[in-house]
Amino acid sequence: MTSPVLSRRLFLLGAPLALAACQTTQPAARVPVYPAHLVRMYGPIDGEPHPVDAVDLEEVDPEFLRQEVDYDGSYAPGTIVIDIDRRYLYLVQKNNRAIRYGVGVGKQGYSFKGWATIRRKEKWPGWTPTANMIRLQPARYGPYANGLPGGEDNPLGPRALYLYEGDRDTLFRIHGTIEPWSIGKQVSSGCIRLLNQDIIDLYERVPLGTRVIVLG
Repeated sequence: MTSPVLSRRLFLLGAPLALAACQTTQPAARVPVYPAHLVRMYGPIDGEPHPVDAVDLEEVDPEFLRQEVDYDGSYAPGTIVIDIDRRYLYLVQKNNRAIRYGVGVGKQGYSFKGWATIRRKEKWPGWTPTANMIRLQPARYGPYANGLPGGEDNPLGPRALYLYEGDRDTLFRIHGTIEPWSIGKQVSSGCIRLLNQDIIDLYERVPLGTRVIVLG
């Protein structure tokens, strides 16, 4: 007859083996692998007065990343076409092609439709919330009533394009963002926001006088 002490000792020795047999190996967490050209395209940008960090590509739906696409619209090459509803901005190219950028659309982005012209371009623009923004969200925007200088914490990001009808400022802006996750979405404030790498790219491609059509 096996003694109680011996039985307990055998149980304790066998317990780790039994537990080990019940354990399953957890699969390693999947690390997304992105094409090298996207990693380069959305990597950090050097030579700027303020940091432009790499985009966390996991935060952005791939369909809203910059790409060249077929385009069969009737607008002339060099025109910017903003499709508010689909959250795309197109820079029309020759031969029925366009560079397509994903955008986030803020409330002010719905305030204007039709044709306008880029009459002003700014690097690291300053920003002042509108009186209406301060009225509706005083805690959030009140501290910036006197304006916020350009920099890495400025909601306009590293570049801004200002749209005019003749000599009238439409108050409609195409700009960068400090919220990359918002691209492809409707957001609470701002006009038309692009990823910072994308607004820098667009800024360099379009001169003053560029025509813009806003659809929606």
